[in-house]
Amino acid sequence: MSENGKAKFAMYWAASCGGCEIAVLNINEKILDVDANFDVVFWPVAMDAKYKDVEAMPDKSITLTLFNGSIRNDENEHIAKLLRQKSVFLVAFGSCATEGCIPGMANFSSMEQIFDAAYEGVSTDNPEHIRPQYTYEVPEGSLNIPVFYPTVRTLDQVVDVDYFMPGCPPESHQIAAVIDLVIAALKGEAELPPKGAVIGAGGSAVCDECGRTRNVKTIKKFVRIHEVEHVDPELCLLEQGIMCNGPATRSGCGALCPAVGAQCIGCYGPAADVLDYGARLMTAVASVIDSTDPDEIDEILDGIVDPAGTFYRFSLPHSMLQAAKPAWAGD
Repeated sequence: MSENGKAKFAMYWAASCGGCEIAVLNINEKILDVDANFDVVFWPVAMDAKYKDVEAMPDKSITLTLFNGSIRNDENEHIAKLLRQKSVFLVAFGSCATEGCIPGMANFSSMEQIFDAAYEGVSTDNPEHIRPQYTYEVPEGSLNIPVFYPTVRTLDQVVDVDYFMPGCPPESHQIAAVIDLVIAALKGEAELPPKGAVIGAGGSAVCDECGRTRNVKTIKKFVRIHEVEHVDPELCLLEQGIMCNGPATRSGCGALCPAVGAQCIGCYGPAADVLDYGARLMTAVASVIDSTDPDEIDEILDGIVDPAGTFYRFSLPHSMLQAAKPAWAGD
């Protein structure tokens, strides 16, 4: 606790896009409840804060830390371990921290392939073929940049995590509900869920939240949504041959994408009790194909553009695969 009796709050942005930070601000006036009940002691995107300040804090002096972003380099790992040491409750906040999310798609490639794309691509002017050097000596001393890791890892693959809050980013109403629960628990008016629980999300699949009509799914062809001249606003998108990930994705978002005619792409991660998101989605796809002919089935499946990206867009680092062979070779 701070001298004024408030609990201490921290938030950190690792390998991610920053959308989780914006989502917290999107809780609007509820952010005042955070200020009223917490002392914000470390939030680099919102305040001047130094790592040395956190290092000087007593262990377990931070009540709640929301850690968003995956672990891409040694700086991310160092701060993850530091905040674990200093925090009572560490929350993997958002899809990058919980599943790996879009940064985790890099686990399909080797470090060399990633650097080739970044420093030798058609949009890059690099005639001297310069690559990053982790340490560089200058007259004033050594300059150092974070060491890039061969694979992206999730927060719980690096440190012990108390709670998991999925979403890319988590929905603002879910964030507000979790904040209310934590504040109530601090006041002794509520109990926190058991350690390891998924918070700020539902316990079923997106399909259970979706208002579209579902019949017997008999798919003869998969199409990309922009190829459909008219998307039926009432009928299940999957039944229209549009690759919707709702059957495998955890509820909690309110099925926002299907509600406006866009397919679910899986940003809330695997539904409850799903061990591997991609495997679950493959099972769902197999169950809706209306054919027993192997050649016809292959032709139908060819309509799914980028199957690996479709099945593991948000979850590759935390899946049973974790990475493709080129990435493993460098780890």
